[in-house]
Amino acid sequence: MLGDVRVRSQVGFEPERRGSHPYLGVDFRTLHSRAESAGSIPARRIRRLFSFQRHLLSSRLLRGAPHLNPLHILDEDYCGQAKCMLEKVGSWNFDIFLFDRLTNGNSLVFLTFNLLNQYGLIELFQLDMVKLRRFLVLVQEDYHNQNPYHNAVHAADVTQAMHCYLREPKLAQSLTSFDILLGLLAAATHDLDHPGVNQPFLIKTNHYLAALYRNTSVLENHHWRSAVGLLRETELFSNLPAEDSIERQLGSLILATDISRQNEYLSRFRTHLDENDLCLGNASHRHFVLQMALKCADICNPCRPWELSKQWSEKVTEEFFHQGDIEKKHKLEISPLCDSEANTIASVQIGFMTYVVEPLFAEWARFSDTRLSQTMLGHLGLNKASWSAMEAIHRYLIWLLLQFCFL
Repeated sequence: MLGDVRVRSQVGFEPERRGSHPYLGVDFRTLHSRAESAGSIPARRIRRLFSFQRHLLSSRLLRGAPHLNPLHILDEDYCGQAKCMLEKVGSWNFDIFLFDRLTNGNSLVFLTFNLLNQYGLIELFQLDMVKLRRFLVLVQEDYHNQNPYHNAVHAADVTQAMHCYLREPKLAQSLTSFDILLGLLAAATHDLDHPGVNQPFLIKTNHYLAALYRNTSVLENHHWRSAVGLLRETELFSNLPAEDSIERQLGSLILATDISRQNEYLSRFRTHLDENDLCLGNASHRHFVLQMALKCADICNPCRPWELSKQWSEKVTEEFFHQGDIEKKHKLEISPLCDSEANTIASVQIGFMTYVVEPLFAEWARFSDTRLSQTMLGHLGLNKASWSAMEAIHRYLIWLLLQFCFL
């Protein structure tokens, strides 16, 4: 049962969308240290409304002319610089922060639309342009921009990384258009409606999502069901006979991003590589490789160039520490990595790189030994060295301070 999807009642009334913010007996806004300004939300909605109306008009003109490039609909929504960036969307140095600024905070909508068009998926699957646009806007809106890390920009970054992996020779030569469609949609929706706290927090605060999914892949189940809700609300795939299959396979991909199951997927991947028995002509094997690609895309920040990687590191640690502050305030046990008094950005990143990122990307490089894989491992090594140096300096300064105190 899709317990938390968005559905319409029989009388056509659309209920208020249910958010996932944890309930602590306090205002949900206490979950976020930085609230959006009072005028920002209405202004953004107005911009999107105007944009959608222009798109609606253009889409009607396009009907019956499938040979036209649908991307021109977006031309008046963002400046030439953003369009220029999209021409290099396959670059591992792609600056998603700059792209988000150039698109006025609409990076997920424009990037995903561009990629679907670039792969020819809009025409191939005869996706209704108005439904697609509405779906992407709703997806972007259902990410919480108050979250320092788990927001629409992260989803756009993961989608861009997924695109880079889909272009790798082994995948490009074997994946079907359906596989690519699933991969891009899973990347765009993999953290949909993320509350900015982790699964243990939801469990120990008796959040309704934890009860709904019986403490198992709580967030990932919610992301998946929320995505299915939007697909059904917009009827994006209503013309496809495989609509149910799309929903199930989308769920399989999103559920694979559960970090608590990292060793399970990594062990299976390693076994396949050791036995050299991955056959990408096999649909189940292709799907498993898509799962691994999405897992890599989800945690690829440490493998980006330092200027980008550092920003992501700061954002995810800010979110961790904010959760720790909430736990401390309400006298809950502070979750690992969430105590700002016991951890630094550097220490959090070093541990994450050592025990989570390095093992995964080492196996991915075994599977796809390409220039991109070597580039990612190279950035990972340099970034880890930079954080290690910063942590060493931090510890040395603390040591000096202690020496001074005992003088």
